Amino acid sequence: MRLNMNKLNNRLGILITSCIYVVAFLVMHPSIIAQEVGSSDFKEYKGVVVNAKTQKSLEYASISVTNSNIATISNLEGVFLVKVPNSLKGENVVISYLGYQNKTIPLSTFSDAEYKVEMEESFEKLPDVNLVEANPLSVIRKVIEKRKMNSYNESTIVKAFYRESIKKRRTYASLSEAVVDIYKQPRGTQSDYVMLEKARKSTDYRKIDTLVIKLQGGPYNNMSMDMIRNEELFFSPDMFDIYRFSFDKMMTLDDRNVYVIDFVQRPSMVEPFYKGKLYVDMDTYALVKAVFGLNLENLAKAKKFFVKKKPNNADVIPMDTKYIVDYKETDGKWHFSYSRIELVFKIKWDKKLFNSIYNVAIEMAITDWKDNAQGESIKNRDRMRRSVILTEQTSGFTDPEFWGELNVIEPDKSIDNAIKKIQKNYQKEQS
Repeated sequence: MRLNMNKLNNRLGILITSCIYVVAFLVMHPSIIAQEVGSSDFKEYKGVVVNAKTQKSLEYASISVTNSNIATISNLEGVFLVKVPNSLKGENVVISYLGYQNKTIPLSTFSDAEYKVEMEESFEKLPDVNLVEANPLSVIRKVIEKRKMNSYNESTIVKAFYRESIKKRRTYASLSEAVVDIYKQPRGTQSDYVMLEKARKSTDYRKIDTLVIKLQGGPYNNMSMDMIRNEELFFSPDMFDIYRFSFDKMMTLDDRNVYVIDFVQRPSMVEPFYKGKLYVDMDTYALVKAVFGLNLENLAKAKKFFVKKKPNNADVIPMDTKYIVDYKETDGKWHFSYSRIELVFKIKWDKKLFNSIYNVAIEMAITDWKDNAQGESIKNRDRMRRSVILTEQTSGFTDPEFWGELNVIEPDKSIDNAIKKIQKNYQKEQS
C-alpha cells in the first residue's frame, strides 16, 4: 500500500523548479484551435443555483440535459452555462445537489437573463437502518463487491473540460483551461488516454518571484481520482487495516437515499493517508460522491508526495489539501463525472522575512460522452503524455468567444476578472 500511495501522490505532485524568465506575450498556436460551429447550431442557457430559503449559492451542483449526455457543473458562485444543440431545445435541464430535491426546468423557460434555480432542502424521513445488519464496514464491502456491476465499463469517448489555476495569495499567477477527449477502455485492458482538443493559458511570471510552479500530469491527475477504476487510491485489499469507518447522518442525492460514511486513518499508521466522507447509494451500494483530504500531521513524509524538485534555498510546506469526486448514474450504471483537487502551499525562503502562499486548484468535469463500440482510436503521437505540463503545451487567452459550442465550467468572478484583465492587456499590446 505504501508503494501505491507513492505512485498516486507522484501523479498528483507539483513540479517546482527555479527558472530564468523571458517575458513575452504569446498568441494561440493554430494547431490547437478547433473548428468553430456557427452560433445558429446551438443555444446557451445560463442560470445560478441557490438555496431556496437562504439564497446562498450552491457550488458544484450537477446540471444535465434530458435525453442526452450533455452535462456541466456550477462554479463557486453557483453559476452555470450549458450549451445545447437546437435539436434538443424541447428537452429539460435537471439540477441535482447533495441533500436537496432534484429540480427539472424546461429549456423553453430560460430567457436571455440568468435563471435563478431555487433548490429545496430534502427533509423527508429517511428509512430506519439496522446498524447491526448495515454497519459501515458491511456497506464498504458491498461497494467493493458490486463495483463492477454498478460501473459503466464499456469503451467510450468522453469529452471533458479541464481547468488548472495557481494563485499567489489572492492574485492569479497562472491559469490554464482545456477541452479534452478521453478514450476510456474497459477495465483490465489498456490504460485510458487523452487527446487535447482545444486549450488556452496565461502565466504572469512577475507574480511567481524567482520560481515557477508547474503542474505535471494535467487531466491525468483528475482521471486518477476515479476511486472506482483506480483501486490504488482507496479501495485496496488492505484498506480496512488503514482506515476506521463510522456512520454519519444519511442524506439524499438525485432523489436517492445515501449512506454517509466517515473515514480516518488509524493512529498506528505512520504514512500519511486520507480522511473524509464517502457517499454510497442505499439501494445499489454504488459510490456516488467522495470528499476527503490528505492527513498532513506527518509533514516530513507529506512533503515528499507533492514536491518533485525545488530550489535549494526554499522549503515547500503543504498546508491543506482537498479532493472532491462525483459520479453520475445513466441507465443503471455509474460513471465518473467530476473531480476537483485543491492544494495550499507555503514557500519559506532562506534569508527572507516573508513567506509566499500559493493556492493550486485543478478540476475536470465530464460534459459529454458516447459509446465507442467501433473501437475508434488515435495514433500515439496525438495522445497527451502522462507527464504533460499543460502550461508548456498551450498559449494565448485573448478571445472571449474562444470555446464556441463546447461546454465548459463557467469561471467564477475571480477567474472572470483575471480573464478580462488578460484580454485588456492583450488589446493594449495590439494598439
